[in-house]
Amino acid sequence: MKEFLFKPQVILSLCLLLLTFITHRVIIWSAIKLSKRVSRTELRKQYLNRYTGYVIWSICIITIILVWGFSTDGFFVALGSTFAVVGVALFANWSILSNITSSFILYFTFPFRIGDRIRIHDKDLPVTAVISDIKGFYTLLITDEGENITYPNNLLLQKGVSILQERKESIFDINNQESDPTV
Repeated sequence: MKEFLFKPQVILSLCLLLLTFITHRVIIWSAIKLSKRVSRTELRKQYLNRYTGYVIWSICIITIILVWGFSTDGFFVALGSTFAVVGVALFANWSILSNITSSFILYFTFPFRIGDRIRIHDKDLPVTAVISDIKGFYTLLITDEGENITYPNNLLLQKGVSILQERKESIFDINNQESDPTV
């Protein structure tokens, strides 16, 4: 048992796991710090945590597999085949990847926030609404008539969007206040 624990692969794997854990925490800490500065919701922070976790831990697992000496030729053939299948799937559903990328762009550039009243300049279907939530793939909008609209994030970056009124205080902020609103 002692011989196994002191193998270079075991020590290197444990170091990689520790390094990945620390890297993941530092990135999440930085993102949360940025989120507090630009007042992002908890749900958006959770999305960011999940997506970055997938990427970082996937890289860690692939690296550990290489450390343990699996045949790199066979590994890269399998990896290339996997990427080919995933590439075809994403090409068939390119909007999924586009929406995820748009979600990250919206998260870090924050052109508008939850509670802002916006107008989307679309020649076929112009929309004027208030942003009620921004999710990983789409944004939820509420029109003046009370209609709920699910709008893909990639279209928010492709279409012209005007902010008609920035939020001063929205119903989303009022629900989170601890003080008595009747005072």
